Amino acid sequence: MKTTIAKLKNHIGEEVTIGAWIANKRSSGKIAFLQLRDGTGFVQGVVVKSDIPEEQFLLAKGITQETSVYVTGSVQTDERSQSGVELVVSKIQVISESQDYPITPKEHGTEFLMDHRHLWIRSKRQHAVLKIRNEIIHAVNEFFYNNDFVKVDPPILTGSSAEGTTSLFHTKYFEEDAYLSQSGQLYMEAAAMALGKVYSFGPTFRAEKSKTRRHLIEFWMIEPEMAFVEHEESLQIQEQFVSHVVQSVLERCKAELQTLGRDVTKLENVKAPFPRVSYDDAIKMLKEKGFDDIEWGDDFGAPHETAIAESFDKPVFITNYPKDIKAFYMKPHPERDDVVLCADLIAPEGYGEIIGGSQRIDDLELMRQRYEEHGLTDDAYKWYLELRQYGSVPHSGFGLGLERTVAWLSGVEHVRETIPFPRLLNRLYP
Repeated sequence: MKTTIAKLKNHIGEEVTIGAWIANKRSSGKIAFLQLRDGTGFVQGVVVKSDIPEEQFLLAKGITQETSVYVTGSVQTDERSQSGVELVVSKIQVISESQDYPITPKEHGTEFLMDHRHLWIRSKRQHAVLKIRNEIIHAVNEFFYNNDFVKVDPPILTGSSAEGTTSLFHTKYFEEDAYLSQSGQLYMEAAAMALGKVYSFGPTFRAEKSKTRRHLIEFWMIEPEMAFVEHEESLQIQEQFVSHVVQSVLERCKAELQTLGRDVTKLENVKAPFPRVSYDDAIKMLKEKGFDDIEWGDDFGAPHETAIAESFDKPVFITNYPKDIKAFYMKPHPERDDVVLCADLIAPEGYGEIIGGSQRIDDLELMRQRYEEHGLTDDAYKWYLELRQYGSVPHSGFGLGLERTVAWLSGVEHVRETIPFPRLLNRLYP
């Protein structure tokens, strides 16, 4: 019977065949241990010299790392194993021999591993991170489907920008100028006026010359927009959404979290509701923590976000930022003209902002005023203005960065490990 490593626990006592690669091996005089992987998981294959033909045992002892094989054997329980089983091998068939595999069990530098990213993703740690990424993607789609959102795909090539063109990749679109999208939000607002509650899930691009552990040039964003939803309701949806994603990973990725050594007690408490701190109070908190240079009207950097998050054991919303440091489309606070109805959700443990969101301006005249203040042209943005002209309604939205969320839940230090093939400031290979 042919099966996969993930399903071996369903075949205790049976003889099965799996296709696999040799992740590692060790041997003594009379027994060889093969660490097998097949993409669905890892399992140990035990090869006993007295139980198989001599040439098979010699093959097992000499087999090289990352050689691909078919392995036949009996599935036995093994409580010490993460998978709960091991495979007592009766036959090995080599499919393709691997020679001089460059990534060995010894330590390698980051640049070496990044140059060999196409191979590095085979390792147990990277496998675990990418499986957690997959579960987050599943949980995202599950949450929105179960809550009656419609998935809409905005364009990647655009003629304008959601937040200005200074950090956009420029290209030519035949005879016109075009940009790689840094956000699908404006288009999602149009979709919300047609379909009510919508979300996009796709790649975005920021031409920022940043080398921090939180930044990628190409990354994936989840961007919901909701008609007839105001700021407070949007915050409630955001905390329910993040809670669902975290609890799904805890439930379905136990082995991967264990592989990564993740302290899951720090995640188990991530359940709605989340604490909220106004921007005004956040400034006071930072001054009390020794950030003497921070002043009202300044944007927060990574050290500021980390310092605020340290006071909480859940993600925390920072609400009502100054109007002048936020995007043109954010709705002013009804009681103050210097702040807007927005919030950033800051993850614990120093992982920074994972969500940015706001209620959007729905008043036509106010949006026209914003156009003038920000120098937006009718040629590029007429269609966006028309959303306020033809049946405008209160509406809100937010964006969650997938890779930062993967880093947080996996407990990895740098976002470069959270996407299969990262695009960094000085890296376009492989």
